[in-house]
Amino acid sequence: MAKKGDKYSYSLSYHAWKRLKKNKLSMFGLLVIVLCMIVAVLGYLITPDPTPDANDQLLELSKKPPGFEVKMLLRKKNEAKRETGIFSKMLFGEVSEYRSIPFKDYKFEGNDIIIREYTGEDEKRVGTDIKINLADVVYPINYNTPIQNNVEEGYMEFYTFGSDQKLKKTVKELREEIEKKNIITKHFILGTDPSGRDLLSRLMIGTRVSFSVGFISVFISIFIGVLMGALAGFYRGRVDDIIVWVINVVWSIPTLLLVIAITLALGKGFWQVFVAVGLTMWVEVARVIRGQVLSLREKEFIEAGRALGFKNARIIFRHVLPNVLGPVIVISAANFASAILTEAGLSFLGIGAQPPTASWGAMINAHRGYIIGDAPYLAFLPGLAIMLMVLAFVLLGNGLRDALDAKAVDDDQVMF
Repeated sequence: MAKKGDKYSYSLSYHAWKRLKKNKLSMFGLLVIVLCMIVAVLGYLITPDPTPDANDQLLELSKKPPGFEVKMLLRKKNEAKRETGIFSKMLFGEVSEYRSIPFKDYKFEGNDIIIREYTGEDEKRVGTDIKINLADVVYPINYNTPIQNNVEEGYMEFYTFGSDQKLKKTVKELREEIEKKNIITKHFILGTDPSGRDLLSRLMIGTRVSFSVGFISVFISIFIGVLMGALAGFYRGRVDDIIVWVINVVWSIPTLLLVIAITLALGKGFWQVFVAVGLTMWVEVARVIRGQVLSLREKEFIEAGRALGFKNARIIFRHVLPNVLGPVIVISAANFASAILTEAGLSFLGIGAQPPTASWGAMINAHRGYIIGDAPYLAFLPGLAIMLMVLAFVLLGNGLRDALDAKAVDDDQVMF
């Protein structure tokens, strides 16, 4: 007889997790999913470009290759500073208080800094020299009151947005602060897209779009599918006939066609994709749950519940549904992968997430012309991200199916 605390007294979930850990491919899929989930949750806190939708466009840096780097001057915008909390930045991004200016070289001249603008890799092209006041680089100058320059004593006096006090800074102080804080070297690990946006940041934010669509769509499909399947399987009769008829009608319509129809009815956009995808995936859940409930409703513990006078709602939610969670988990993993593919397809067709939202499908559509050109990675990288994410969920779903199999027995569980 098994004693309390030994390996035979552990729950079924413990043994299922133990079997899942033995499946190396499934654990690889789980690792990929966890990493992508961390990226999706942290979002703009870890992206190189934290602006909303990673949409900081620098046309001078259009279509630069992976590993590209350039010097930039961070010029303070002449507007009041916007306060953004950490959670707000994590969810929605943060509008930069600087304007980034790529340049090749710079020099100081009196109260100004002169930079030679970046014009591309062609060294023969001579960029235009841009002269900017030193104070205008470091501070958000309020030009309602002009800057007062004292050339002889080497200082400037000016007002900034959000302050009624006049600031007084020496030229030396401003030059040192510019060289320390406002001149940076920016690296683009995966290069830039044709609009000059950081490709790595766009891919990272695209992870959030795919996960959001997957989670909400799967939640909608499970809620409707489990409810409909449980009602059909438990009550049978006319209720079963009506629900099965609805399932067959929805099942007979091509999924992509139905999603497109729902999307066009609800309108194009990010949130509409959730509903459209979720409303098309519930039929498979309902069919599986109906079959499971039909077999469970005749079990002895259900008959015991009826004999004790339990209401049907309590029997369904307290005794039937907990015993069909295994198939639901497996189906959810497969539906998650399907939701990612469907969202990518809709965005590729232009009826999913709308620009400038960073969607992998939209990125492939925007860059498909470069596949046979000089920058195939622009379309290849988001395609690889979709493939890796879908593969991870498929591998995890297969592992969960085997781990939750009631007939599966570990070697060390066999008792003689």
